[in-house]
Amino acid sequence: MSASGGTKAIVAALAANLSIAAAKFVAFAFSGSSSMLAEGVHSVADSGNQALLLLGHKKAKKKASEEHPFGYGRERYIYSFLVAIVLFSVGGLFALYEGYEKIRHPHELSHWYWPVGVLVFAIIAEIFSFRTAIRESNAIRGTQSWTAFVRRAKAPELPVVLLEDLGALVGLILALGGVGLALLTGDPVWDGIGTVCIGVLLVLIAIVLAVETKSLLLGESAGTEELGKIRAAIVDGERVTRIIHMRTLHLGPEELLVAAKVAVESHESAAEVARAIDEAEHRIRAAVPIARVIYLEPDIYRAAETEEAAAKAL
Repeated sequence: MSASGGTKAIVAALAANLSIAAAKFVAFAFSGSSSMLAEGVHSVADSGNQALLLLGHKKAKKKASEEHPFGYGRERYIYSFLVAIVLFSVGGLFALYEGYEKIRHPHELSHWYWPVGVLVFAIIAEIFSFRTAIRESNAIRGTQSWTAFVRRAKAPELPVVLLEDLGALVGLILALGGVGLALLTGDPVWDGIGTVCIGVLLVLIAIVLAVETKSLLLGESAGTEELGKIRAAIVDGERVTRIIHMRTLHLGPEELLVAAKVAVESHESAAEVARAIDEAEHRIRAAVPIARVIYLEPDIYRAAETEEAAAKAL
């Protein structure tokens, strides 16, 4: 992911959510709409989430230390996981509670033009934020579907902002629907129903984010395209004749560990083997620049032993 692109999308979303949150709380104060209160809390939670993403991005830039020799790249995964928790607890559960209370104890909306006006303003602001996230994502998405992009992206910021903005837009439409139905029917229960729908939406998005970022925290391998490039780069057909086995691991969105046992000719000298390993490392870094940490172990290929080791690994 382009760091500047991800940061641009986060900043755009943060600016939109701060302005929208202020407007929603003003509308709630004048109208008493529970949808407005839930949406206001949602926008505050989203603003906090964007601040967490920016903080994680900053902390990930710290240099490796003796205690953390592989660096701090996974800070971005940790803070993205925290975003999912905040969205679930502060946004989703609060909206569910507020909607339940409004259904149990409905009260008439006053100054209805406040929530309607704010919701229209918020929808316009969120469209601009969502458009920025889509534009920045398209720059790196390639031919992947949006679902595949969210599931396979190693940099968590853009998928998080995309889902947050999508949830915000749909939530605003639900809030507008709840307020509109409450005004048209004269039954304020619809406002509470709209709030409950917002809560369900936020909980579902939080679960998706938590599942995807948990996978990144556990450690994911390189993508299919990168794996193909690494395999092609390692084997030159002369000194390095094959890959006996290989493992890759993302240490962060833009840092990849490559560990492989490679086959060399038995008659080569130690100097020749060392030169072959160095050349293979150069080829890997040229093919996949994010391959920062590379460990290649030379060995003599023995078919029977390799098959036995592969069977034990499964």
